[in-house]
Amino acid sequence: MANKTLFQTIFGAFIPATNTVNHEGAPAYKLSPKQALAQYAATGCFNRTFYASAEEQLTRVLELCEEVGPEFVAAVAIYSRRNAYMKDMPALLCAWLSGRDARLHEFVFARVIDNMKMLRTYVQILRSGVTGRKSLGTAPKRLVREWIAARTEDQLFRASVGQDPSFGDILRMVHPKPADATREAFYGYMLGRRHNEQALPELVLQYEAFRAGKPVDAPDLPFQMLTDLPLSLGDWVAIASRASWQTTRMNLNTFARKGAFEVPGVTETVANRLRDPAEIAKARVFPYQLMVAWKNCSNDVPVAVRDALQDAMEIAIGNVPAFAGKVYVCPDVSGSMRSPVTGARKGSTSAVTCVDVAALMAAAILRRNPSAEVIPFETGVVSIRLNSRDSVMTNAEKLGSIGGGGTNCSAPLRLLNKRQAEGDVVIFVSDNESWVDQGCKRGTALMGAWEEFRKRNPSAKLVCVDVQPCETSQVTERADILNVGGFSDQVFDLIAAFAAGELNGDHWVRRIQQLVM
Repeated sequence: MANKTLFQTIFGAFIPATNTVNHEGAPAYKLSPKQALAQYAATGCFNRTFYASAEEQLTRVLELCEEVGPEFVAAVAIYSRRNAYMKDMPALLCAWLSGRDARLHEFVFARVIDNMKMLRTYVQILRSGVTGRKSLGTAPKRLVREWIAARTEDQLFRASVGQDPSFGDILRMVHPKPADATREAFYGYMLGRRHNEQALPELVLQYEAFRAGKPVDAPDLPFQMLTDLPLSLGDWVAIASRASWQTTRMNLNTFARKGAFEVPGVTETVANRLRDPAEIAKARVFPYQLMVAWKNCSNDVPVAVRDALQDAMEIAIGNVPAFAGKVYVCPDVSGSMRSPVTGARKGSTSAVTCVDVAALMAAAILRRNPSAEVIPFETGVVSIRLNSRDSVMTNAEKLGSIGGGGTNCSAPLRLLNKRQAEGDVVIFVSDNESWVDQGCKRGTALMGAWEEFRKRNPSAKLVCVDVQPCETSQVTERADILNVGGFSDQVFDLIAAFAAGELNGDHWVRRIQQLVM
């Protein structure tokens, strides 16, 4: 009879030894500097998370930038904005490049500073001094001037909502040269200086007339510029009828409260906008934003509008792959996952938690893969029954309402191993801070459980999606394992490519590097 102790020892030798500990002090694998920066860039919002302060995140990101060098920083900045839909992080990385590599800085600026909010954040970061300079400098000023000059007065005026710095503050910093009398008058108006009113753009004149109480229609402007004024029902109908997709999503209850949906045609207009695929893509919507909007809708919001949010969800998760073979999805529902997914910041903390995101990802995969099995876990596996025919919203709500204990990432795989289960793809969505199962002798418990699973399923692949900024993982990267961070639907692109065998070695990092090659 074979010596079981001997063969267990040999088996354990194939498990990579851990080389660090996570925030809970439990064994873990340290991400490479490039993997770590990518993880921060896809999940970090510079707010306090369950395990790290905003200051700690900022310090570590800047250290990682120095370690990986400008070329990779440039690629991560672009990925962070275009694929992960982040805001503060790509602006920070772009600002960091301004003092290291002029060519890459200009290359990245053109690709990530794509709206006024991003421009304001970029300027704010530069002037804060965190990247090594407290003034904009010659090259940044030129790029900002060119950015402003490339946009019409109407575009700039509509985007001028916001402070610290305001658009006027930016004008004072960069001193753009007006190209004609209209632009000169517009700059003077935005700066609060003397200007030729007759040369002002028509949109500005409409706004001033509306502010003065003249009998004119509400101008076509973001409603944030109008809400401090006395608005009639007709004004609210006009705002609801032409609002942007994101403005619409965020103000459904306001439109209902102001009576806009009681006017014939408004409900249909708003519903059609919410489910418009082109508008959804343009808005770079996070699927979880749709879930929050749907959950927060008051009973006064018409059913047709609430149904349109569910239609929009089905469109927003279009990147979710349909896998060949058996799929297991393991959302982490432990206590640490109850923290806000974008961190806590006084006055602007998101109501969306990490567990909401994990639940939504699991529900979305189940929707596209009806035979998939969802195995939530905390201290142990949590039993739940889901119907793949239910909407993504419904299943996500069910998953988001369970759990709350410690974190035991190996629990789902241990259950599958006990059942001698067969499978092709296993997907974890977690914050990776496993500690309940830290008793493994060599590697992590998850790594050991995965090796056992692969003995039965040699072609199987493991995906670990981390929804929080950190530098450790419970599994090490290799041909059958993908570590990826983020909570936009773009994560599904990487999962699909990995499952199809289209990624080779250092999967996520290599995909990011391709952005500047």
